[in-house]
Amino acid sequence: MTSEILLKYFPEITPAQLNQFEQLPELYTHWNNQINVISRKDIDQLYERHVLHSLGIAKVMTFKPGEKVLDVGTGGGFPGIPLAIMFPQTQFHLVDSIGKKIKVVNEVAAALGLQNLQATHARAEQINDKFDFVVSRAVTRLKEFYPWVKGKFNKQSGNVLPNGILYLKGGDLNEEIAESGLAVQQFYLKNYFDEEFFETKQVIYVKV
Repeated sequence: MTSEILLKYFPEITPAQLNQFEQLPELYTHWNNQINVISRKDIDQLYERHVLHSLGIAKVMTFKPGEKVLDVGTGGGFPGIPLAIMFPQTQFHLVDSIGKKIKVVNEVAAALGLQNLQATHARAEQINDKFDFVVSRAVTRLKEFYPWVKGKFNKQSGNVLPNGILYLKGGDLNEEIAESGLAVQQFYLKNYFDEEFFETKQVIYVKV
């Protein structure tokens, strides 16, 4: 699957952004051979299962210039790196508790020339900063995730959705949402993307 899938769903991508997206397969193949951050079977479907999946958040939220976004448990840089390419005027802080994954993030970001991204080897609880939004991709159950980031949000909101969490998850989430006790909005990615992979994928929004 090629980068054409990105233009199918995001025709507003600039040539410079497309160039950055098109560098991702080679960069991740290179680093994955040294530090395994993406499953071998997924590297061949990087655009669909990682890049486009990450950009599901961009279908729900257009981050504004100057906003700050924390990506918790970013792994090899998802959803943070695709979102940082898509929103070059927004500041992204990617954190992961596994240092070698952050090494990959830093190397990929440097190769792409991303000026709006920093990556830190840390747990979310150790980050002493305030953000407009927190993003993440299926790190743990919502009930466990929420306490990690509670209290890390700017009070003033200036976007279509008030400041909060945008969480990529898949499957039947009714039990998990009920267990969390949180008021959420569910955005089904099958409404934005045609590929079968997205049939059960969602963006869960939690207002804080």
